[in-house]
Amino acid sequence: MHPRYPRPLTHGDRIAVTAPSSGVSDALRPRLDFAVEGLQAAGYAVEVGQHIREYRSHVSAPVEQRAEELMRMLLDPAIAAIVPPWGGETAIDLLPHLDFDSLREVEPTWVVGYSDMSTLLVPLTLVSGWATLHGDNLMDTPYESPFPSWMEVAGITGAVRQHQSPVHNAPGWEDWVADPRVTAHSVVPSAGWRRIDGDGEVEASGRLIGGCIETVSRLAGTPYGDSSQLDGPHLVYLEAAEENAFSTCRALHGMRLAGFFDQASAVLIGRTAAPDSPTLTQDEAVIDALGGLGIPIIAGVDIGHVPPQMQLVNGAPATLRFGPSERSIEQLLQ
Repeated sequence: MHPRYPRPLTHGDRIAVTAPSSGVSDALRPRLDFAVEGLQAAGYAVEVGQHIREYRSHVSAPVEQRAEELMRMLLDPAIAAIVPPWGGETAIDLLPHLDFDSLREVEPTWVVGYSDMSTLLVPLTLVSGWATLHGDNLMDTPYESPFPSWMEVAGITGAVRQHQSPVHNAPGWEDWVADPRVTAHSVVPSAGWRRIDGDGEVEASGRLIGGCIETVSRLAGTPYGDSSQLDGPHLVYLEAAEENAFSTCRALHGMRLAGFFDQASAVLIGRTAAPDSPTLTQDEAVIDALGGLGIPIIAGVDIGHVPPQMQLVNGAPATLRFGPSERSIEQLLQ
């Protein structure tokens, strides 16, 4: 399968905001309003879904209502992009309620996000053949970043190359509740990209596929996470959100046994604030599970829950370069 790209995003397009997983609590609604205003100020029309301001335990609304709203937005040709406020916990409950067959027959829309949104991005790429954008959720959008924003990447036709970030104290999210306009700082300084499977320079190519370990690992071995549907070699990228190294190790072993890495030419691991375990670090967990693949493994990459993060397009052909003079990911869009 060669994924189909949505048309490039342009000013004046409509961006839909929905909560496929968690909604927004009262305390964080000023941040939501600020982020929506940021999209409008950038020249986009914004449609806010019905359930986003609801906050019911870990989800915004019953699964049928969340699925109906998301499907309506996915099928609406007037909507150019869909972005959630953030991730959540159990977007996996949506999968049986979405008509992936119908989505194969329509023009794709940019679907953006990370964390629990990986649960939707990966099946949209592997099952429906849509290129999807693993990048900042809406609540992250107004922060400054050394990388192009998801809106900029969604508007590119051609190649985009993103290099290892020089930023060590990057914009974060810790102080949203205190002040929705504050620029907070990450508590995890970046040590930079590093090769953890061995030594030497790396140049590897393949179609990008991946996301949050805690959620993507639950798809491996199911019809929603069959990476063999994506043609050619793969550049697999993964990042741990919060689970300890033992959980990371088990999840990666399970993905390997399910064949998720069978076509991988390299694995990229995002830097993380997830804890080590008493006798196992996060790096050691990765090597324990994937070291036997015999392919390069680069850790500390700018992906995921420790900002800033690169915007990566699932399904896009990409090239990883790692060496003394360049550390970059170049992806071809359209």
